[in-house]
Amino acid sequence: MSYSVAVRALCEFSAKVGDLDLRFTPSPTAQEGIEGHRRVVARRAAGYESEIPLEGEYQALRVRGRADGYDPACNRLEEIKTHRGDLARQPANHRQLHWAQAKVYAWLMCQARQLPAIEVALVYLDVDDDGQTLISEHHTAGDLQVFFEAQCQRFLAWAHYQQQRLAERDHGLQALTFPYPQFRQGQRQLSETLYKAVSTGRCLMAQASTGIGKTLGTLFPLLKAMVPQQLDKVFFLTAKTPGRALALDAIGQITASAPQPALRTLELIARDKACEHLDKACHGESCPLAAGFYDRLPAARQAAAGLPLLDRARLREVALAHQVCPYYLGQEMARWVDVLIADYNYYFDAHALLFGLSQTNQWRVAVLVDEAHNLVERGRSMYSASLDQGQLHALRQAKPPGLGSALDRVNRQWNALYKEQRAPYEASEHLPEGLLRALQQCVGLIQEQMNQAPAHIDPALLQFFFQALQFTRVAELFDEHFLFDITVRQGPRKRRLATLCLRNVNPARLLGPRMRAARSVTLFSATLSPQRFYRDLLGMPADTAWLEVAAPFRAEQLQVRIASQVSTRYQQRHASLAPIVELIAQQYQAQPGNYLAFFSSFEYLQQVVGLLTQQHPQLPVWAQAPGMDEAARQGFLDRFVADGRGVGFAVLGGAFGEGVDLPGTRLIGAFIATLGLPQVNPVNEQFKRRLGQQFGAGFDYAYLYPGVRKVIQAAGRVIRGDQDQGVLVLIDERFTEPRVQQMFPGWWPPATR
Repeated sequence: MSYSVAVRALCEFSAKVGDLDLRFTPSPTAQEGIEGHRRVVARRAAGYESEIPLEGEYQALRVRGRADGYDPACNRLEEIKTHRGDLARQPANHRQLHWAQAKVYAWLMCQARQLPAIEVALVYLDVDDDGQTLISEHHTAGDLQVFFEAQCQRFLAWAHYQQQRLAERDHGLQALTFPYPQFRQGQRQLSETLYKAVSTGRCLMAQASTGIGKTLGTLFPLLKAMVPQQLDKVFFLTAKTPGRALALDAIGQITASAPQPALRTLELIARDKACEHLDKACHGESCPLAAGFYDRLPAARQAAAGLPLLDRARLREVALAHQVCPYYLGQEMARWVDVLIADYNYYFDAHALLFGLSQTNQWRVAVLVDEAHNLVERGRSMYSASLDQGQLHALRQAKPPGLGSALDRVNRQWNALYKEQRAPYEASEHLPEGLLRALQQCVGLIQEQMNQAPAHIDPALLQFFFQALQFTRVAELFDEHFLFDITVRQGPRKRRLATLCLRNVNPARLLGPRMRAARSVTLFSATLSPQRFYRDLLGMPADTAWLEVAAPFRAEQLQVRIASQVSTRYQQRHASLAPIVELIAQQYQAQPGNYLAFFSSFEYLQQVVGLLTQQHPQLPVWAQAPGMDEAARQGFLDRFVADGRGVGFAVLGGAFGEGVDLPGTRLIGAFIATLGLPQVNPVNEQFKRRLGQQFGAGFDYAYLYPGVRKVIQAAGRVIRGDQDQGVLVLIDERFTEPRVQQMFPGWWPPATR
């Protein structure tokens, strides 16, 4: 049996040496790279060939890939690379990797076309000034064959190990059984439907309430499908840390019941959470874990590959034992594991690692998206950007050397955008072309300074650089699904300042290709209704299957009351305080226990807490505060002990509105004093107008569906198991409206007033 590897993956394994060095960055985006390749190819003479599929073998190793270009008239194979900044400052080990890729492709070309010799060239295109640099070497086919075989020999021992491990993994997965004597109610239906979806190459949207074991019910069938569907990877993507913990726990349950020593699982976390030296830059002259990184990587990789589960703690332990960076060891191990548990952005972001690796290596992947209702807002944020003029003014006053005129030019273009603007907020369907040109020039100059003296870049300048870079990159994606807006405010000394935003309104065009690129994507959540809303905004394929799993709960477990005499609209908010306080106090007196009370804002929450403690000082209360860290959030939840008594106050849509599990008597009820609708403001009104133009339901798409979804998620904290009992008090007259009630879960009992 042969082992197949892409040219790039082979060379990244065999030809990387020396330090980890990110100074010659940020590199062009994938889209800039594609367009740069096209520009290079367009300038070549007639007969020039591009994207040539090539493959070759050495012993049991099959190497495949697509060469960027070949000029038969010159007999020259070209490896095209795009870059920013002075090419002379490119680290030597970057260039060495590029030569390795070019020479492997050159040998494959010589072999395919029986060429005795060939010209091998690196073509570097500067995406900012469109300048090309061509570096060429002449090689005989014999020399290239020797080089190719040397790379393959370095990889072969690892390939044999992977081949053996995958054979053991496949054997184990075929014998895999469910880790419990039986499925929970609804769990089997979810698992079987998902298995059919991946078997037929379709995507699936599954609405299933808490209590059926969605995480285990989705991971298990995909592991069973890996062998028959020839899946290379399973990606489990989450919006928050608790989702990753649940996925790791589910993998543990599966492997504990039938040990899979050959299955490999990796947890990926954000760079700032994995970094051991936040005060240092990512290169060998600054960070000890970057110095000699690629020289120590093989041993670290071998050690990591021997562990079935590489969660955050185990990955860090291996990395530090071999003195390499934990974050970049994780990036490397993403290539060599079977199940990856990570945040949404690792697959859906514009620069997503897992999507990029899948495309480069032609992996066949299945993707699970946990709590998928969050993907709409997260998708929008991934493809949005903002710039604040106050930050620009602070930079100009600091007078960074060599940048004064460039920053002044940006400021002049910025001022011109709102010179005639009288309202605080204005939106446009057109890009600020003059400002973008000034920003691009400024970004280029800062990039040049970073390349020359990376250790001496002011943090404020670096922050502006990355924000400006993101702004220019989002601008490249701008179309009718985006909004450009200007918000003007009064700054110091009565100076007018403007914040500029590029907002993505509908991420479907950007997320849709990611859905179609996988063998199957499954979105699952307790709140995916109405399904057309999520289909439209997430770009789901037309043949996406839909499953609504019946809840395992009974109507008699939950008492639903609507306080229709109270309005929580902003204008009536003050008048609502006393009635809400009495509702909470009466319910607590009738049935003492732990409750959660949700409000639309911290201000509203604090007003109710203040009045409640004044009128009912004996009632224990605790409240969410803005900007709580992980320890403070855990402290809030720790107050909910079994058979405890008191009311915890939280903001709807915040940290405690979903993903919180307080079973049994830890929580016996919830008050929700808001319909959850996003605030009516100029930005949301623009969203309503744009979504109305596209889908004919602007208010529903911008306000109603996102709002009621938050209410249902918060309400879902009350009943977590089939023995739980609880009460839900919905406080607002609008909860009586039929269009709101039709979104309530089907198992809820009829509401009383």
